Amino acid sequence: MTIAAEDRDPKLNGPLAGVRVIEMGQLLAGPFTTSRLADFGAEVIKVETPGKGDPMREWGHHRWEGKCLWWSTLARNKKSVTANLREERGQDLVKKLVAEADVLSENFKPGTLEKWGLSPDELHKINPGLIISRVSGYGQTGPYSERPGFASVGEAMSGMRYINGYPNQPPPRTGLSLGDTLTGMFAAQGILMALYWRDAQGGKGQVIDTSIAESCLTMMESSLPEYDKLGVIREPSGTGLANVSPSNLFPTSDGKHVIIAANIDAMFKRLCEAMDKPEWIEDPRFVDHKARGANAELLDGLIGEWTVTMTAAELTEHLDKNGVVVGPINTIADVAADPHFKARNMIRREKDEFFGEIAVPGIVPKFSETEGDIGWLGSPTPGSHNEEVYNGVLGISVDELAELAKDGII
Repeated sequence: MTIAAEDRDPKLNGPLAGVRVIEMGQLLAGPFTTSRLADFGAEVIKVETPGKGDPMREWGHHRWEGKCLWWSTLARNKKSVTANLREERGQDLVKKLVAEADVLSENFKPGTLEKWGLSPDELHKINPGLIISRVSGYGQTGPYSERPGFASVGEAMSGMRYINGYPNQPPPRTGLSLGDTLTGMFAAQGILMALYWRDAQGGKGQVIDTSIAESCLTMMESSLPEYDKLGVIREPSGTGLANVSPSNLFPTSDGKHVIIAANIDAMFKRLCEAMDKPEWIEDPRFVDHKARGANAELLDGLIGEWTVTMTAAELTEHLDKNGVVVGPINTIADVAADPHFKARNMIRREKDEFFGEIAVPGIVPKFSETEGDIGWLGSPTPGSHNEEVYNGVLGISVDELAELAKDGII
């Protein structure tokens, strides 16, 4: 770990306290990678373009007084500095930061670091122990490597988009950038593994190459071996899963739907008892997982005729008492009011310099001994921590910082 215990920011707690990360990413996949580290105490120094900063400051579905609400979560626990990476003096600042860091994380188009004189080879000359995480659409090598790539295309190319939605309809996207966040999770895992190999096993710095398309492909379960050995191409299956029943959404008397997942034998038996249909347990059409899968449409229809006689709340309470896996399809308003999420400290109300008090997601996962925490939410302006980092960490004088700002370097 780079930062000695006496020099650590007291607001940054958790198992990664003492690890310093330089984030040179923007938008979502790269910043989401470092968010996973910042939540658990890593000191993440985010390098932004002078003036505008990360485009995510202005993006998002909804804004509050012109500012992106997403930013408060995506950039929490991160320190913002500015550097013009197209100028040599800006590149020199990054090199000085790298000399004092454990990790550099970026998600630019492959070749961009090299163009700026910041290739892994050059950075490892400065700091041989540096872990360099590189996130891109298709990876740093291969015939597609030079293409720009976003989550939507990575999801589509991996086969993930194809199986979404309903048969014989154009496959819709989910309302989230899953490809970006999945890739960020894999990249964060890679960083932790590389740190362990370096620090616990006597290894050295290395490059972690994480692709959006490959991250999505990794989530495709058994699709590839099924195709390879059986020629089966998994198709979209609507609200359920092919050959898996009952595991679907079911209607209720108040116009809502709930998810019931009782596809394993023991769980299906409990559902039959809860429905007062014990004869279904031995019914040849439903007797085991394979039979239920073959008769899924019939079974789901019969269950739906029963569920629609109760409200969503009544149905959920009844099945829960009988040990059947059941759950509501919540809106975010339902989530914000849910007593379980509140009890697990997943609805955090934090103070933000711009937004005031705001609800943000809590920390995942929970630790018994080294819990992560939220020290602060996203910095209100690019370069909020220029003096703290450039002067406090690198020892650059205040006068020199003023000169760099005047020249548009920071």
